[in-house]
Amino acid sequence: MIEAVNLTKIYRGGLHALKSVSFSSRGKINTIIGRNGAGKTTLTRILSTQLMPSSGTATINGFDILTETEKVRRSIVSIPQEASPLGILTALEQVKLFLIARGLSFMAAQQEAVRALDLLGLREFKNATADTLSGGMKRKIFVAMALGANADVVFLDEPTTGLDPISRIEVWSAVKEIHSEIFLTTHYMEEAQQLSDYVFLVDSGTITDRGTVRELLDRFRGKVRVESTSADLGGTRIGNLYIRYEEAENAADLVKKGYTVKPITLDDIFLQRGVSLES
Repeated sequence: MIEAVNLTKIYRGGLHALKSVSFSSRGKINTIIGRNGAGKTTLTRILSTQLMPSSGTATINGFDILTETEKVRRSIVSIPQEASPLGILTALEQVKLFLIARGLSFMAAQQEAVRALDLLGLREFKNATADTLSGGMKRKIFVAMALGANADVVFLDEPTTGLDPISRIEVWSAVKEIHSEIFLTTHYMEEAQQLSDYVFLVDSGTITDRGTVRELLDRFRGKVRVESTSADLGGTRIGNLYIRYEEAENAADLVKKGYTVKPITLDDIFLQRGVSLES
């Protein structure tokens, strides 16, 4: 449903935020992971018609983001990272007014808003004004908007930033209930691993890796990550930590030697670039 062709964004001063990015979405939840400044938010803003690319284009649900902008906007919901609710409105009012603005009747908007807030654990706070809610609850209001909108594509830019572990799990559960195709950016590798049908790794404005979670993790099949603050471990130093990869069958011996042994996660997709996979 999302297809990008050679998307490039050059900011004033010559900063190349995106460099000829091309991809097609796969599955229901497509996740962009990458370090701060990698280009994730720039890509999301371009695809959701909030920012013009310097060159290239993309289609959403078959509509061109440059020449059919209004059709694209009717097909999507975008929840930016910096979104903040109006403090004088209640949680229910925020979601209901958003849905009415998207064309739902008053009654339908009321029903969908209540349903979405219930799914996110906000039932008892639905009549509380936003300025009395925690930062995490405010964030969940916007996820409720996306949940109730039933758009073709939902853009979620780091939707669980600032949430406690329980609230984060509630949001994950709600995201899974959204029937739309989802384009997600996140810093949390556990979140990407839990939710994603397909993952794109962005680094310095380019897509450097892609695949399902299983495909990406299978590259480390039979391996474990070994960590130590001691240079005796060898491997690659990241901060004050030394990291290397070893065969899983050697894990018990490595623990006896005082090293920390961890299972492979999506974090290792980042770490592999500086750490040898050879034992």
